[in-house]
Amino acid sequence: MGDHYPYRIATRSGDLTVIWRPGEGDAPDELLVDDLGGLLVFRDIETLRDHCDRNGRQLVWEGEGTLDLAAVRRWVEHPGPDPGPVPAGLLLEAWNFFEDLARSVQAGPPLPTQGPVNDSAYEKVFGGDTLEPAADEEALTDEETAAVRELLRAGLDLWEDAVRRSGAG
Repeated sequence: MGDHYPYRIATRSGDLTVIWRPGEGDAPDELLVDDLGGLLVFRDIETLRDHCDRNGRQLVWEGEGTLDLAAVRRWVEHPGPDPGPVPAGLLLEAWNFFEDLARSVQAGPPLPTQGPVNDSAYEKVFGGDTLEPAADEEALTDEETAAVRELLRAGLDLWEDAVRRSGAG
C-alpha cells in the first residue's frame, strides 16, 4: 500500500492537511482522493487520524511537510519589481505540489501547458537562487517569471476548487 504522509497546507484562511503518497518506481507522486475523485482535505489532525484508522492507512509523521500557499499567493498576485521575499524552494515546492494535485483530482481547472520556457524556469528555480538580486544569468527572465506566475496562479485556482469540492472550504 506504500507510505502516506500528512502534508500541511498553510493558507490565508487557515491550515489544511492532505495526504501525500510518493510514487513507487517511475510512478508519479499523488495526493489521496475519495471514491469520486475529490481531494481528501482535513481541517484537524484528529479527523485525519480517524480517517486513516478507518481506511487502514498508516501515516508517516516524521518530517511532516508544510507548504505556505499564502506566501506563494503574495508572490503571484504582486508582480512588481519587489513582491517581497520568497525563497525559490517554496516556488519549486508549490510547482511540484500543483502538478501532483492536477494528476490526482478528477475535476477542476487545468494547469497551463508547459513548454521550453517552463522547462528553463524550472531548472533555474531548482537551482535555488534565481530570485536573488545577484543571480545574474541564473535569474528568471521576464518571460520565465510570467510563465511561473501563470502556472502557480492556475495551481492556486485548482487548489481552491479542490478544497471547495471537498467540503473543507
